[in-house]
Amino acid sequence: MLSRASTYLYRRPQLVLFLLLGPPLIYMLVVYLGSLFSLLVNSFYAIDGFTGLIVRKFTLSTYAQIFSVANREIFTRTASMAAAVTLVDVLIAFPLAYYIAKFASPRLKTWLLIAVTIPLWSSYLVRVYAWKLILAKEGILSWFINLLQLDGALEWLLSFESIGGSSLALSPIGMFIVFVYIWLPYMIIPIQTALERVPGTLLEASSDLGAKPLQTFRTVILPLAFPGVIAGSIFTFSLTLGDFIIPVAIGNSKFFIGQAVYSYQGTAGNIPLAAAMTMGPVVIMVFYLLVARRLGAFDAL
Repeated sequence: MLSRASTYLYRRPQLVLFLLLGPPLIYMLVVYLGSLFSLLVNSFYAIDGFTGLIVRKFTLSTYAQIFSVANREIFTRTASMAAAVTLVDVLIAFPLAYYIAKFASPRLKTWLLIAVTIPLWSSYLVRVYAWKLILAKEGILSWFINLLQLDGALEWLLSFESIGGSSLALSPIGMFIVFVYIWLPYMIIPIQTALERVPGTLLEASSDLGAKPLQTFRTVILPLAFPGVIAGSIFTFSLTLGDFIIPVAIGNSKFFIGQAVYSYQGTAGNIPLAAAMTMGPVVIMVFYLLVARRLGAFDAL
């Protein structure tokens, strides 16, 4: 029976291809794209102001609510945080990735890559709430700052309305620190992979032609590693843009997109507005991915 089945499948390669790709493609179409399509459809509905029921008629009034002052601030706050986290992750990840790719011995490289990915082995929630304890007023970071007699500088930093709060554990700057830590491995690995592909002979040739180290970095290393930077930024930017847990655990009363979607859907029951808010990051990431594709980011994934 097995021999006949093997012969039957061997003579029909298209059937084998369908059996291999059919289930994941069906899952992709039904579950992933189907849920996005459902969000898109619901975003064109509206809530009846008197009954609170969903009016299932095509309207753009829900999208008009996104452009209110409060919702514009939410989008601006979230996108600014995502951009800042991405930039700082690049600045931290690039030197480490460069050392791993070009200087570390094979054994040390293995241990460094393990160290980079170890945080991913633990629960996401555990890492977030561990940072909440670290950043709390009674946490080890505050103790260390007091030990260095820098508590005055910390209070001055937390006094700024845009980034401060009652403590690091309840402030945008504390949220920023956690975001940078949580998504850093997703930036290191693509950059390290891109740098691995840079031939050492190019660096030697640049040096032989009289280029200084900074000039070699600017004209040789950075252009060739840039697709890896863009690939890493896809993860850090998109994950920060849609994250819900960290703003709830570390943030203050200022909403981010994830919190706003939860509030509109869960507390207010305004599913159309929640769907419209969700489509905002989707549109942003579509344009971001198109630009990343033009820059060759997918070659480094």
